[in-house]
Amino acid sequence: MSESTLPPIQPAETAPKPVGPPEPVGPPEPVGPPETAGTPETAAPPEQVGPTVHLRISRLRAGDRKPHFEEFEFTPEPGATVLDLLLEIRRNRDPSLVMRHSCMHASCGTCGVRINGREALACDTKVAGVTAPTVDVEPLVNQRPVADLATDMVDFYARFEAVGFPLVRSAETVGGAEPPEGVKAYTRFENCIECGLCLSACPISRTDRSYLGPAALAAAARVADEPRGQPLGPIFAIAAEPDSVWRCRDAMQCTAVCPSAVDPARALLGLRRRVAFGRVRSLLGRGRQ
Repeated sequence: MSESTLPPIQPAETAPKPVGPPEPVGPPEPVGPPETAGTPETAAPPEQVGPTVHLRISRLRAGDRKPHFEEFEFTPEPGATVLDLLLEIRRNRDPSLVMRHSCMHASCGTCGVRINGREALACDTKVAGVTAPTVDVEPLVNQRPVADLATDMVDFYARFEAVGFPLVRSAETVGGAEPPEGVKAYTRFENCIECGLCLSACPISRTDRSYLGPAALAAAARVADEPRGQPLGPIFAIAAEPDSVWRCRDAMQCTAVCPSAVDPARALLGLRRRVAFGRVRSLLGRGRQ
């Protein structure tokens, strides 16, 4: 076998190195701690925790001689209402709590209670707005208690029927209707949501159980202003009774606590004025108008 002659291996061509002054070498970069996310100027502020709220709830059950308070502690979120805390108790702490609520936005009136002695809707009362360190929640007064924060509203609704005001009233709104001459705007006494706050706040209702109360008398004033074919004689006869408009002492507490701006005190006083004028006209032989 004859040997074959292999060609010699040629070295690979390389680019010639440039000739010139050496590249300058800068100072070494400083070595420090690794960068952290955020700075004192840009870092998000720590989440603030609100103060602890002591919520005391009036409790009453069948067989109890009198109600007693039960205390719960909360650190409520910003914007929390008293109703939010009550629902938290029912859902996660004590499901036996008896209370009423429905719409959650101050339209139904079912969550009416007394908060630190003042009538209010629990869904419309911010916890942050209660300046006292302890928040006492009690049922409305001047109504028969049922259990805990619930009261019997049957007597309250019966007062509306006594003055001829149905709980559900048919509307007769005419499109494009304008207020009559001399009247700038309408005041709707039918804005009443039947929450019972005014009856609870009324000092006369506490001493005279036969007093019709501000809500019913404001409803009577509404019927007198807009009878819709209903005879007004019985309305004025009820309003003239001793336990009606004449029992009011102008304390104005009913208007102060009304969550719907009904102003029952003004409606009641207007009805009393009409009853008084009717008496004068009757004495003068002109009849009541």
